[in-house]
Amino acid sequence: MATVGVAPGLSRKLKKVLESRTDSPDLLASLNTLSTFYTENTQHARRNLRSTIEKRCLSINHDFLRASDAAQQALDCVEEEVNALADCCDRIAKALNSCNATTGDIISTTERLKQELEITTQRQEIASCFLRDYQLSNEEISALREEDLNENFFKALSHVQEIHANCKILLRTHHQRAGLELMDMMAVYQEGAYERLCRWVQSECRRLGDSDNPEVSELLKTAVRCLKERPVLFNYCAEEVANMRHNALFRRFISALTRGGPGELPRPIEVHAHDPLRYVGDMLGWLHQALASERELVLALLDPDAAVDTEPTAQRLSKLSESDGGKMESDLKFVLDRIFEGVCRPFKVRVEQVLQSQPNLIIAYKLSNTLEFYCYTISDLLGRETSLCNTLWLLKDAAQKTFFDILKSRGEKLLRYPPLVAVDLSPPAALREGVSVLLEIIETHDSMMIPASEKKPAFDPVISALLDPIIQMCEQAAEAHKSKGVTHSSRRSRASTESGQMSKSSFDAILSNSGSTLFSQDSETPSKIFLINCLCAIQQPLLGHEIASEYVKKLGAMIDNHMNILVEKQVDAILRRCGLSNKMPHFRNSFNKAVVEAPLAEMEDTSPASLSECLKAFFGLILGSESSLPEFEQMQVPKLRADACLQVAKLLAEAYQLIYSAIMDPKNGYPDPKSLARHPPHQIQTILGI
Repeated sequence: MATVGVAPGLSRKLKKVLESRTDSPDLLASLNTLSTFYTENTQHARRNLRSTIEKRCLSINHDFLRASDAAQQALDCVEEEVNALADCCDRIAKALNSCNATTGDIISTTERLKQELEITTQRQEIASCFLRDYQLSNEEISALREEDLNENFFKALSHVQEIHANCKILLRTHHQRAGLELMDMMAVYQEGAYERLCRWVQSECRRLGDSDNPEVSELLKTAVRCLKERPVLFNYCAEEVANMRHNALFRRFISALTRGGPGELPRPIEVHAHDPLRYVGDMLGWLHQALASERELVLALLDPDAAVDTEPTAQRLSKLSESDGGKMESDLKFVLDRIFEGVCRPFKVRVEQVLQSQPNLIIAYKLSNTLEFYCYTISDLLGRETSLCNTLWLLKDAAQKTFFDILKSRGEKLLRYPPLVAVDLSPPAALREGVSVLLEIIETHDSMMIPASEKKPAFDPVISALLDPIIQMCEQAAEAHKSKGVTHSSRRSRASTESGQMSKSSFDAILSNSGSTLFSQDSETPSKIFLINCLCAIQQPLLGHEIASEYVKKLGAMIDNHMNILVEKQVDAILRRCGLSNKMPHFRNSFNKAVVEAPLAEMEDTSPASLSECLKAFFGLILGSESSLPEFEQMQVPKLRADACLQVAKLLAEAYQLIYSAIMDPKNGYPDPKSLARHPPHQIQTILGI
């Protein structure tokens, strides 16, 4: 079937209609508006749609014109008023132009006068500044010369100094003559003011000497601060302060010693003169307190800008600059040294009287420690090279010398009259008393006060000075006891020799012939045990004190030395008692390849018969009763007693080991060694309890 073609124009319209969007907001709004006046859909209405829409638009425009008619009329009125205002402005501009032409001369004259006024004002300000910076007012001149010293004086003096400094600047310009004249004038004012100020400060400083606790006024601080600009005048005032406070402090010290405070509270220091420690301590405490108050006063005078603190002078001055610190340190030392110079002699005399009264040992040591503490404390506040510090150091040395003199005389007395050795070989009472005194001194030393920057003094000289004479006394007593024992033993030896002439077996002969040897050994053994007991009695209480650790080590070495000697003597006595002592060198030489000797069996001293009798005696002692070997019952320290017995047993076992090895050695030629040495060494060790 043939397709009917569509006209191109109609095709475009259809395409346009089909492509148009029916859901756009503008189209929807237009259709809504159209629906308000397009009420019926007829053919006539569709044909007249265009004219209907145009009429609708025309009606809307007529409504808009009617509504804006009032606004248009208002705008017309505004335009008329603006035009009238423009006409008025034109008339005013014409009037101003005419006035400007007539008043031009007046305006130019006014401008010229205004410029001249500004120049004159500047000149007046320059003149006022010059007068202020280079001239004194009548009130300031009166304050410098006539009025009493007050704040106005210092303000005027400060102004003079400012003018003097300004003149130096003026000299750098072409106004040098004016600068020199003004500088001379200010120098006259300045010198007169400083002289007047110096006399006033000296007068005020004299008043400070009349009071025990003076107060430094702010005016005086300001005056001293100003005087620092004149070192010579400042030194005059410092000397005046030192002299006045010197006399006042001397009077206060004597009053504190003899009269006490108001109403005898506090009581006079000399009331406690019978108690050396409190007497000296009260004087030192008073001086320390006085030093703090005087130092505060001097600092307030010499260094008003510095805050008063409790730091030592050296530490405080180290914070200042090098030049200011050195100058201030010198001034402080000078003034404080002069102030305390007067109390040195009465204080020294009283302390020397205390030392000459021969206080007991503990008090002398406490006095030395107290003086040493105040030496460091006052040196930090006052300085080392001052009269008071030198006095304190001298007294400290004197107290220390007194302490050591007492120790020396005590030691000499002990050595002059040594005690007798007790029957039980216990330490003498003098030793126990000396150790008790030493413990009290150590307690005092541990509790002594020292500054944080210093160390405690060496204590070893004190221990040596106290204990060395005691040890020497014990050695003398032991030596005397030994000599006495030797005398008695020689008598007993002769008696036993005369009564022992009957026939005996060789074994009994060995034991009886060694009796004299045992007696001689018995005279030395108690002396050694006595010395060991004495040294232990000294060492034991000192073990818990670190300060005596070195001396404890020394005592330990001495005890070990005496123990070794005692053990060796006892072992030698036992071997000598058995007849083996003189044979031991032969046994040792038999193992020394460098020494060539004949076989031991062929020697007379080590022959089988002789050695058999000696070993029987040795076995008899080892296997005999409990009292056959020494037990050191009089040794008062159980540990040392056990150690001594153990060492004796070890040395005896070692000696038997040597003898046994020599007998069993084939080169020594013993025919029947096992019958000669019946017991092997391990059996002897078991018997001896090793």
